[in-house]
Amino acid sequence: MREARASAFMLEANARFGLQLSDYWSLYAWSIAERADFWRLLWDFCGVRGEPGGQVLLDGDRMPGARWFPEARLNFSENLLRRRDDADAIVFRGEDRVRRRLSHRQLYDEVARVARALRAGGVKAGDRVAAVLPNMPETVVAMLASASLGATWCSCSPDFGVQGVVDRFGQIAPKVLFAVDGYYYNGKTYDCLEKLEGIVAALPTLERVVVVPYTHADPAMLRKGAKGKGRGAWDDFVANSAPGEIEFARLPFDHPLFIMFS
Repeated sequence: MREARASAFMLEANARFGLQLSDYWSLYAWSIAERADFWRLLWDFCGVRGEPGGQVLLDGDRMPGARWFPEARLNFSENLLRRRDDADAIVFRGEDRVRRRLSHRQLYDEVARVARALRAGGVKAGDRVAAVLPNMPETVVAMLASASLGATWCSCSPDFGVQGVVDRFGQIAPKVLFAVDGYYYNGKTYDCLEKLEGIVAALPTLERVVVVPYTHADPAMLRKGAKGKGRGAWDDFVANSAPGEIEFARLPFDHPLFIMFS
């Protein structure tokens, strides 16, 4: 336990505030009694990238109504992409069909490319970016790229029907849609390109549709399933975007990151 990060945090709290925290329960009690001190120290201890501002908590006794870090500016993606080494960031297995690895460096570069493409397409803070994607590397990349600009991300599983997707995305007026060409489940392959036509037709706010390859090895199939204004395959979308430094938009602490549907 002496080497645990929680133990190191308690020692830091003791040194900074003259405390005598010695176990989990004393730390827990302090975190409730002195909420502002606890969370400001945690920001520093975890090395959060951003500007915390001078105040930690306003109207702490109101629920709802309490405001955390009201002067802070930070970006979710900037904090998740701080590493740029060759260690594994993502190890992906698509049943027994697809295997891929992305290092932290590769992940950063892919996010940079998609962020540039989104920015060139006019996506900005406050816009909504939607996705009909399985758990795959492109999903993580597209989400982090959207968040780097301050866009709000919302996603549905590709096994949803057309109406299930439209019922959700129709409420949020997305500007961009990322959609997979198909997916694998229980050893079977399911095509999504026909379903995509119905989804796109029902979302008039879309300016760009990006089809992500997964089950179709032939790029021509992706382009066939992506016909129409502002629509194309993933590789076409990022073709003119080189990797490089990401311009992270630092936003208020309560800036919307995800839209979640139950």
